[in-house]
Amino acid sequence: MIRLFILTLIFIQSSSSLFAVQSSPPPNVILFVTDDQSPVAGCYGNTVIKTPHLDALAAEGVRFTQAFATTASCSASRSVILTGLHNHFNGQYGHTHAFHKFESFPSMRAFALPPQMAQSGYRTAQIAKLHVAPKSVFHFDQYLKGSARNTRQMADNCRDLFEEKSDKPFFLYFCPSDPHRGGGVDKTFDGPHKPDLFGNLPDKKSHPGVKEIFYDPAKVIVPPFLPDTPESRAEIANYYQSCSRIDDGLGHLVALLKETGQWEKTVLIFTADHGMAFPGAKTTVYEAGLRVPFVVYDPRLKKRGLVNQALISHADLTPTILHIAGGYNAKRNAPIKPISYEKVGAGENSGKLPKRYHGRSWLPILSETNPKGWNSAVASHTFHEIQMYYPMRSYRDRNYKIIWNIAHHQPYPFASDLWVAATWQAQWTKGKDAPYGKRTIDSYIHRPAFELFDISSDPNETRNLAEMPEHAELLKRYQEKLKSAQKETGDPWIMKWRYE
Repeated sequence: MIRLFILTLIFIQSSSSLFAVQSSPPPNVILFVTDDQSPVAGCYGNTVIKTPHLDALAAEGVRFTQAFATTASCSASRSVILTGLHNHFNGQYGHTHAFHKFESFPSMRAFALPPQMAQSGYRTAQIAKLHVAPKSVFHFDQYLKGSARNTRQMADNCRDLFEEKSDKPFFLYFCPSDPHRGGGVDKTFDGPHKPDLFGNLPDKKSHPGVKEIFYDPAKVIVPPFLPDTPESRAEIANYYQSCSRIDDGLGHLVALLKETGQWEKTVLIFTADHGMAFPGAKTTVYEAGLRVPFVVYDPRLKKRGLVNQALISHADLTPTILHIAGGYNAKRNAPIKPISYEKVGAGENSGKLPKRYHGRSWLPILSETNPKGWNSAVASHTFHEIQMYYPMRSYRDRNYKIIWNIAHHQPYPFASDLWVAATWQAQWTKGKDAPYGKRTIDSYIHRPAFELFDISSDPNETRNLAEMPEHAELLKRYQEKLKSAQKETGDPWIMKWRYE
């Protein structure tokens, strides 16, 4: 009995070092997921773009520097965010809308975040972009209305949720469409390849209620994976504007939470589904496609303005949020109570029942800076659009990163909006030897079976060690690491090691 008391006391003391107060009931949770946004922000070291509200959130919370999507494709990524299970296992191999038609297996309902949060006693609400299916797996109690291109308006439309009198906390899945490409092109650009507007209105008009920030293309920062051209700079400037519009909405959302008395009761997680919508980032498993902003505000934390170097991925989101809600079994790395689901008709495939999350909760290491045991991440891409079959798998740790281009014998297929991008077309028309970032047009399209990078000294992935005989043993070692990760996450494409 005395030993039990001592153990309990130790647990309470260790918990209090992380959180100022163990709230009861659990806090509200807002998962804020933007569309195609790299960690381009003031708090991530960009001195040009204006993101004062994200910077303020980082100053009040925790900024993760090594956060990654598991795939750089919208639907597939969001399915992982909302299940904690890789898309090659959950069945959302690519886009769900229109003729693309991919959706997660019905069995994923057992672990999926929305129904699990409801079972844990939360009111669940979603606004703007959902982009996953079926509804039976990703069901929310409320579907709020709002323009996905106006984050400020989206925030306004959440006021009733914040003001609702209820004994239950809320879980809000808040997903604008900015800074995704779209909305036409800048017809005033002097050149044949017109830059995409990235959701901005033409002729420097403003979205309702938004004070737009416009950027000079000459002053933007061109990342190493892109060519430094007028077309690229013009598109980056438009991309910056779209990101700043998100930031404006984030600030308004925080103001509403404070006004309604919810700010000190709410955990807010800010991230993106994957990296920016440029060739070389989106739809690849290169760093520019997978690295995402990741900032967490938790009012229970004693320390503020922390920088966490843990290597985390989107697969960790569902178990972490469920941990916050009190519905997570850390020992089994699974929900305390998996939810039953209706199997589909005889002869049809409802999918394997998951046993463990592929990610894990980072809640216990939230207040640390260099936690032990968080040193690897896995990425898995198969489709974007239905016509884009190009399976890629990657494994990375702090030292090296391996990419397996399973369909390397075929040219790399482009997303329709990335193919017509002015940044790409301006170089494509110059021929296969034209430079594209640190690569050429031809080397971007035609890729080897394996790419191996010393990610610690070559973060821009420019020197492929897999093609060098002196690194044969290193390649073999990382091939085994990748194969092991595929086995652990139930990847059907593991069979490709045995044929073709």
